[in-house]
Amino acid sequence: MTRGPATPLPPPKERRRLRESAALTQPQFATQVGVAPGTVRAWESGRTTPRGRKREAYAKLLKTLAEEEAAQAQAQAPEQEQEPKLEAEPQPQPELELEPEPQPQPQPVAAPGPTALTPAQAFDALYAFGAPALVRQTFLLTGRREQARESVERAFQAAWERWPEVARDRDPVGWVRATAYEYALSPWQRFRPRHRHPEPPPADPGDRTLLNTLLRLPARHRRTLVLYDGVGLDLPETAAETEASTPAAANRLLHAREAVAARLPALADPQVLHRRLAELASNERLRAAEPPAVRRGGERRARLRTRAAIAFTVALIGTTALTVRTAPTHYEPPVSPGQAVRGVPHRVAPGALSDEELELRQKLRDQVQDGPERLLPRPE
Repeated sequence: MTRGPATPLPPPKERRRLRESAALTQPQFATQVGVAPGTVRAWESGRTTPRGRKREAYAKLLKTLAEEEAAQAQAQAPEQEQEPKLEAEPQPQPELELEPEPQPQPQPVAAPGPTALTPAQAFDALYAFGAPALVRQTFLLTGRREQARESVERAFQAAWERWPEVARDRDPVGWVRATAYEYALSPWQRFRPRHRHPEPPPADPGDRTLLNTLLRLPARHRRTLVLYDGVGLDLPETAAETEASTPAAANRLLHAREAVAARLPALADPQVLHRRLAELASNERLRAAEPPAVRRGGERRARLRTRAAIAFTVALIGTTALTVRTAPTHYEPPVSPGQAVRGVPHRVAPGALSDEELELRQKLRDQVQDGPERLLPRPE
């Protein structure tokens, strides 16, 4: 079955103008479309584009607002009547008209252009815009308030270190969100001392049950469910952020919804599940640090890593120099270990011969020097 052409949408500025002309806030507009307020903010800024069923609902609502605005303008047109112009009475012409002196024409004043933001100001604006929502979303993944805050701060610090790359990204908030989720769901978090002490659960029993249900899901299924039903991304964007194919992301989403509906049947409807996830994240008092503190923390961590790398390099160079200095310049064969030989008399120091030794020496000198008797002496 082939899909028809996508419904055309007005430019992002026109979408925002239509919403403001109807005196609708972003949360009210999001409720009518069935998405989160952050999703409407992303659509109006041009960072993301609606797709699928959300695109149809969004386009239909914008078309309705445009038709209402056109009808209101047509109704106000007849009421504005133009006043008839009075005919000027003829004035007596002077006998001699002098040409007026040319007056200097005022030079057009150029409108001031937008002031360029410094990298620090742009980072602070991005942090103030996305950090509170990202902390609440990360809390749904981990169930830990302090870990969610730390994950978002680490993600923004990584963004500050790679700011030229992040500033040119099509979706900077998406870049930071993916980094925060990766840090929050890292398997190394379970080895931290903080992980051994559980945090107090939510006060509301319904919120506590929903959070426990989310934490029982596998990490990949939980992340897919939060991105699709919590953040409001479409399926291709969810698959791209989780580094999976679209069928795999759809399969994870279905399994996650079935697991949640099996324990909480009231959340089988995706719209109800989306509203409950937003309520669960909003009911918790989650704080985020100030942007300058996050930037300074990232710069301090970068300095420490640089100093550690320099110290390790210096130690490695010193160890190498010491090894080259003390190493032998030629081969020295090892000394063979000594072996004991049986039957050899003990070595004695030289000295004067005893009487017996003198008598024996004289006896040997007096006897024959060769012959069989020398080899086989006979007893006396």
